[in-house]
Amino acid sequence: MAAEFEAFVKSLARGELAPVYLLAGDEPLQLLEAGDALRARARTLGFTEREVLDVEAHFDWDNLARSGANLSLFASRRLIELRLPTGKPDRDGAAAITGWCKAPAPDTVLFISAMQWSKKHEAAWVKAVERAGRYVWLRAPRVDQLPAWIQARMRAKGFAPTDDAVALLAARAEGNLLAIAQEIDKLAAQRDGGKVDAAELESIGADNAVYDVFKLTDAAFAGDAARALHILAGLRAEGEDVIGLMGWLINQLDLALRLASAPDFATGVRSEYGLWPARQQLFAGALQRAGRGNAHWRRCLAECARIDRQAKGRESGDPWRGLERLLVALAAPRTASVLLAAG
Repeated sequence: MAAEFEAFVKSLARGELAPVYLLAGDEPLQLLEAGDALRARARTLGFTEREVLDVEAHFDWDNLARSGANLSLFASRRLIELRLPTGKPDRDGAAAITGWCKAPAPDTVLFISAMQWSKKHEAAWVKAVERAGRYVWLRAPRVDQLPAWIQARMRAKGFAPTDDAVALLAARAEGNLLAIAQEIDKLAAQRDGGKVDAAELESIGADNAVYDVFKLTDAAFAGDAARALHILAGLRAEGEDVIGLMGWLINQLDLALRLASAPDFATGVRSEYGLWPARQQLFAGALQRAGRGNAHWRRCLAECARIDRQAKGRESGDPWRGLERLLVALAAPRTASVLLAAG
């Protein structure tokens, strides 16, 4: 919830940092801003060196121990970021993190971030982090908390939103904090603060049809391949790159995989993921089109990995073409076997 984010940011101002932090959650905006706050505090306290370890397939967990053992050339304090997208290290990873927590490297803070999280992630290594430092589960505001979050965000930008403006933002973005923040930033770029009502927000939305990755993903999950391709073309024309588009798409595909693997969809969306009603309908329709089981979603995630390698120059092929095929396969799962094989 928003209170957890605010409490974490306030805690950073009190004295030294803990030896290890775990920031986890499915809400990208809060994870991004909490991470930025931690990095800023670390810089203030003299942590001038920063190292990033991205945990991908076949990651060598000995790298973490080696990073801790390496002495700084400049005798400075270090921040080591361990990016754990799935929130689930393998056995070697759990052992490496636990070992670090038992004997943290001096003058070093280990910052672990996880973009996927639920109660099932809270394994023994998380308990080790709690004993050695801080574990914060950054949950998005509940439906009843969202209006207050929007109001606070807009007031921080100098705006005084009416109730109908707040309701419109909440409905338009379906609780997606990144999308809401994007709308507020768009407004702030056009004029200074002051009163804002729903009519003005509607006019801004009509006059500034900026294609974004949220609309792109939603179109594909809704089965509208033509719209998804149109949005993708707009994003490409605006100068976006494939890598920048993949994060949210992978996040939503992983959620679809988890819902497809759950024994009860209705219970899962209520208790585990807190999806808004409209997003429940979106995912329910996508899962119905994909058929039983989770094979389709696993295949799409594997295709994401291939597109990512192409975009990074690690595999031959056109990543834009691959992304186009993937979006069509998402919208029309019956075409997946032909489209994804053609990549």
